Amino acid sequence: MTRPKDLDPSSNPRALLGAELRHARERAGLSQEALGAPLFVSGSFIGQLEAGTRRMHLEYAAHFDETLGMGGFFARNCGALAKSKYPDHFAEAAEAEAAATAIRQYAMQLIPGLLQTKAYAEEVFRAYHPTATQEMIDSDVAARLERAHLLDDPTTPLLWAVFDEAALKREVGGGAVMAEALRHVAGLARRHRIIVQVLPFKAGAHAAMEGHLKLMEFEDAPPLSFVEGPNMGKLLDDPATVARHALMLNLLQAAALSPKESLALIDSVAQDYEHGEQHP
Repeated sequence: MTRPKDLDPSSNPRALLGAELRHARERAGLSQEALGAPLFVSGSFIGQLEAGTRRMHLEYAAHFDETLGMGGFFARNCGALAKSKYPDHFAEAAEAEAAATAIRQYAMQLIPGLLQTKAYAEEVFRAYHPTATQEMIDSDVAARLERAHLLDDPTTPLLWAVFDEAALKREVGGGAVMAEALRHVAGLARRHRIIVQVLPFKAGAHAAMEGHLKLMEFEDAPPLSFVEGPNMGKLLDDPATVARHALMLNLLQAAALSPKESLALIDSVAQDYEHGEQHP
């Protein structure tokens, strides 16, 4: 058998590695379930690896090399996947986000990363890392703004964000920073690039009071959800869990103001910040 060439890390190594895995598995006559069973992962997880929506870790790569007779190909190329500009707890979610066709999320305390301005992101990272060097903060901000280029495509991914009213009224960086940040979100909504709803305080108790939630859908792989807390996050693929999170987002969208009402509220709060008015 001719040994496959190592992948070019400057391309999309996750997608290329997934395509090679599918080819090798089918050549070996194995189902996704059969390949995943010794690793105690589902066939759908193998499918996500093949589709490039999940990262291949070294322990999996070594098993695939041995089982499929790949001569260390997968293990060697895992190095390209291990390098990330994002924190370990978020790296795999960021990679999945980049492959998603639709993203729905609930933001409890702050404007979501994909929608942040440079000044807002700087304030957030400085609050997270009060003793970090400016070079470290600048690197984090640059990575966050680079993620936002996902929205350069006029239609994909569909981004539907539900903001808690607290995210609008928590003053990050002062009035000028908040006004700019909210005007940026409103501009994306007016250009029909994103859908935004605000969950008002008067909505009371709701399904996601415990934290942030993101659901990602893909063209050729099952959906994933991502939950996060302080310096931690987890990407989930269990169908029952993902279905529960999808229901939670449906309930939040139903309880939130309409997109038109939400845009009016965002404009109003931005105007208050511009005029120096305080929000309770």
